Amino acid sequence: MIFLITGGAGFIGSTLADKLIANGDEIIVVDNFSDYYNPLLKENNVKPHLNNQKYKLYRGDICDKDLVKKIFDENNIDCVVHIAARAGVRCSIEEPLSYVETNIYATTIILEEMREHNVKKLIFASSSSVYGNNSAEKFSEDLNVSEPISPYASTKLACEHMIYVYSKLYGIKSICLRFFTVYGPRQRPDLAIRKFIEKIEKGEPIDIYGDGSTMRDYTYIDDIIQGILSAINYDDTPYEIINLGGGSPVTLNQMILTIEKVMNKTALRNYMPMQLGDVNKTVSDISKAEKLLGYKPQTNLEKGIQNFIEWRKNQNENSNSSYFG
Repeated sequence: MIFLITGGAGFIGSTLADKLIANGDEIIVVDNFSDYYNPLLKENNVKPHLNNQKYKLYRGDICDKDLVKKIFDENNIDCVVHIAARAGVRCSIEEPLSYVETNIYATTIILEEMREHNVKKLIFASSSSVYGNNSAEKFSEDLNVSEPISPYASTKLACEHMIYVYSKLYGIKSICLRFFTVYGPRQRPDLAIRKFIEKIEKGEPIDIYGDGSTMRDYTYIDDIIQGILSAINYDDTPYEIINLGGGSPVTLNQMILTIEKVMNKTALRNYMPMQLGDVNKTVSDISKAEKLLGYKPQTNLEKGIQNFIEWRKNQNENSNSSYFG
């Protein structure tokens, strides 16, 4: 198959590209290599494939209608995996208009090109943030999600709705995967697990927002990739929203204790007030993913953190130290 991966130089997108190339598929990646974090990290993600005939990279923004049209015109795409987005709950509160443009407007551009070029398969990276501060014991896909608490979450919901419209009108088989706190090798440096590990290594204090009782359903990257691959192969219904979570949520305090255990170091803690847009908990109900996709997460938090630390060690040994800048 020929896949278009938007955001394919980033954490999840590049890991997926590795897997699909290993499976013998052809990959088209579009990424703008933004400076939201060090672009060198993305350069290293794509570097192994740049001379592969089954890999094609477009450097540019998916808000550019002409570029997106060019990509679809030049390639006979079978499936779009749309991961590119402006990420970050807190930044979305500061810059909501940019999130509307990159997330909603660009998604509609992609959907229009899929319609024009008769591409009938879409996997969309949504987010657990759409559940807001839901009081449910577990977050299932049929919960009311009419009360998001950040512009980022609102844009993800809007994308789910727009994708449903195109699925209904034009027969684009679509799955919106709601990711729950993905972590692992290549994780963005602004995300908690990586940020904490790097600060603990340097002996710097880590910022803890609230009292550490907030809860997250951390999901290891390999489990997310397996869920995406299963979604690609799923063809029974025209449109689905499916949670992909780790299945074992822990508090922020428990996550820090796990990092300390694996690193055999003690973190310096700096407690700060809760920030706008942060939810109290994310707890995935993955029964639908289990039923439709055969999804079953394999990596617990301690093992996942061990894997991430080992990956960083290997990268430090084999790459220029600026890789982690």
